[in-house]
Amino acid sequence: MTALTDNEQVEQANTTFYEAMERGDLDSLSGLWLDGGADDEISCVHPGWPVLTGRGDVLRSYALIMANTEYIQFFLTDVTVSVAADTALVTCTENILSGGPAEESGELGPLVGQLVVATNVFRRTPEGWKIWSHHGSPVLTETNDEPEDETPA
Repeated sequence: MTALTDNEQVEQANTTFYEAMERGDLDSLSGLWLDGGADDEISCVHPGWPVLTGRGDVLRSYALIMANTEYIQFFLTDVTVSVAADTALVTCTENILSGGPAEESGELGPLVGQLVVATNVFRRTPEGWKIWSHHGSPVLTETNDEPEDETPA
């Protein structure tokens, strides 16, 4: 069996992060982040949220998201991995499908799609690659509902 390259290890760690979110597995997700010592304080920006800094605030945000999301699935596209020494950068597009609150009948609410571009920064540790920072920004899409700007003659 061939050992994985750094790029492959980082891509695997990145995939594991999204799989833990899909399962709603906060314990696994917590283990994927750096412990947040003085030299590697973690940070996270969810789309539309302020910057969260520190292990407590970051993990609390994921607990809130998981507790309030009935269903979520990530389809990652445009994944690029870059490794420089003990730091790695992953950029990707998160094609997110999530389910709203359950209906009165107990069935999953309406599914909602969202596009988010994400940057995930990893640090190499003795336990493997750990997330140092996650930043997600919504992708704004154009709609044909808005009138076109008219240029004065």
